[in-house]
Amino acid sequence: MGDNRFSCTGSSGRENLGIEANRILDACRDRDCFEDVRVFLTAAGDDVIARTGNVRVKCVEIVGSNITVDSIQFNRGFYTVTVRFYVQCTLEACVPIGQSQEISGIAVLEKRAVLFGGESNVLVFRSQGSGSFCSLPEPVTCGNNAPEAVVEAVQPIVLNCRVVEASEGCSCCCCCCDVPQAVCDVLNGPLNDEDTDRYLTVSLGIFSVIRLVRPGQLLVEATEYCLPDRECCVQSGEDPCCSFRNMPFPVAEFCPVTTTATPASGNNGNGRRRCNDS
Repeated sequence: MGDNRFSCTGSSGRENLGIEANRILDACRDRDCFEDVRVFLTAAGDDVIARTGNVRVKCVEIVGSNITVDSIQFNRGFYTVTVRFYVQCTLEACVPIGQSQEISGIAVLEKRAVLFGGESNVLVFRSQGSGSFCSLPEPVTCGNNAPEAVVEAVQPIVLNCRVVEASEGCSCCCCCCDVPQAVCDVLNGPLNDEDTDRYLTVSLGIFSVIRLVRPGQLLVEATEYCLPDRECCVQSGEDPCCSFRNMPFPVAEFCPVTTTATPASGNNGNGRRRCNDS
């Protein structure tokens, strides 16, 4: 396969160009440990938890989020960012007669951060591609427009899982009726809203980065646009053995362990070369 070469027409000198892009005003990173968070289950899942005390987590996955940005009244330019992560937990429970049963539920994690987002009283209007002369005008929103929050997160790390009695309580930032329907659709049935004698809780750790951005006009140094030389064609009818012979030999697969520096003699003392010796 050829290299991705680019060719430019005209002058190749640099010039200052004005662009519109999101400007990062403030950002933070954090590692959060959410301890004993209740897992909302379906009616079938609650029935399994009522009959067992041995549960393990097979996998967890963030299936949705909700982000709100609220201005701080007495600290102009600063905003509170509230993030809710909806995590699908797939678990395996031991049931009587030495059998196991897989169940799924939703855990809700919530965190807050205070970041600087600046102030702006400008109303922004953009033309729509499908608009016409007789189209309805865009609604006008008066007041300060809030910055946009961008959240990046890795999949949660499972730290603990246990079944607790209802009298012990649990860490819940909402009830199951607050979980969006789009999140509930990943399960096999609706969440059970009835009170139960036992709850399933998990402790999760999550790494995240939060930043506040605003659109802005920037002046950057750039060159003119370059077009690639390589054509978007797919080679057909090529001999598979020829393609295999062109592949590099996977030396690293035969020497997975990284060794220390070899002696100057190039051997390990018994006359045998190491795999990474030339």
